[in-house]
Amino acid sequence: MDRSTRTFEDVLTLLDGLFRSAEEGRRSTGDAADYWDRFYADRARGIPFFVPKPDESLVAHLDRGTIAPGRALDLGCGPGRNAVHLAARGFQVDAVDLSRVALAWAGERAAAAGVEVRLLQGDAFALLPDQLPGPYDLIVDSGCFHHLPPHRRVSYLGLLDRVLAPGGHLALTCFASGAMGSELSDAELYRARDLQGGLAYTPDALRWIFSGLEELELRRMRDEPADAPVFGESFLWAGLFRRRG
Repeated sequence: MDRSTRTFEDVLTLLDGLFRSAEEGRRSTGDAADYWDRFYADRARGIPFFVPKPDESLVAHLDRGTIAPGRALDLGCGPGRNAVHLAARGFQVDAVDLSRVALAWAGERAAAAGVEVRLLQGDAFALLPDQLPGPYDLIVDSGCFHHLPPHRRVSYLGLLDRVLAPGGHLALTCFASGAMGSELSDAELYRARDLQGGLAYTPDALRWIFSGLEELELRRMRDEPADAPVFGESFLWAGLFRRRG
């Protein structure tokens, strides 16, 4: 008999387990880090975001001077394509991912580029304040947010509140409704107990969730050809939000 649920975080962890148990059958494991390790193990797979290119939207913001160099946090950094670019542009970069395999790849890319990126393995919501001390002038999320179950949006916003500096920016890339990701409502996701590979978002949903921030841009990402120096897929939203300060 388990009666250990006592805190708000205990409730969130309990809800995590609903999805994790359902994902076991589809992923053949209940461990998210193990799943992502296997996902990144074969670097030759034709996964769009395996390419060593930064997001076209992020580069555009940097080139326009909307975002200036400072301290940056890359959430769900994967093989480090955005983290390495930011470091090369003069940022001090912390990059977090569940997968040790992805982080090893990111480390190789950083070394090849001659830049320094501080790599952290683990769940960004569970890392201690001294591991993610903040404040960060920029938080980049290219593909983490849409893999979160609905209740973890609370944790996500709490993390932004804690580590995003006043005047700091959130550069967000996530699945666009009608193009990629699950269209089930939040309630239906809990009934299905399956995130179905990631959640689609409408512009109104993103504006509501991030209504505590100032919206600077929210558009579809541009499709970029294979020989382009930047990454872009039109099934994604590209958003830029700023914390008022």
